Amino acid sequence: MSALKHPVLQTPIDADWPEGLQVAYFGMGCFWGAERLFWQTEGVYATAVGYQGGHVERPDYDAVCRESTGHAEVVRVVYDPARVDYEALLKVFWENHDPTQGMRQGNDVGSQYRSVIFTTTKPQLEAAQRSAAAFAPVVAAHGRGAITTHIGQAPQFWLAEDYHQQYLYWNPLGYCNHGPNGMSCPIGIK
Repeated sequence: MSALKHPVLQTPIDADWPEGLQVAYFGMGCFWGAERLFWQTEGVYATAVGYQGGHVERPDYDAVCRESTGHAEVVRVVYDPARVDYEALLKVFWENHDPTQGMRQGNDVGSQYRSVIFTTTKPQLEAAQRSAAAFAPVVAAHGRGAITTHIGQAPQFWLAEDYHQQYLYWNPLGYCNHGPNGMSCPIGIK
């Protein structure tokens, strides 16, 4: 377990968190920019980047980049459901990357950059599935292809190396390909 403290949120990134918090996982391309989007979201307690969805224990960045492990780069989001609901996190996810690109995100090509939502509860799974169904017509109206995002139960999360954690805090001019995609996800709108 890493002893790192989140430099922005001032919380432990990999520890026992206060009771009542929930965990969600999102993969939307390179994990650096994705993590920053979530740490900027009100109600998020901690974020960390890592690897999920592969077939190798304790993968490292080099192996993941060689596509020899099957893992996706993901962000673990620890959040307070009394301050931010899961649907708000889903909106951050859907509205800040292109979920139609398959095994890539922009110029980043490879299975580690695929779009994924890994859930930790049945309500999260159901909300994620509803959000994909609600967002699909918006994506189609913008002339994009079908959503390729994988939605499923969270497999083992492997914390990425320390130098990847909160990368864009330590390297504010570092690479980031995330930002508004021009589409609004209607989830949560009554």
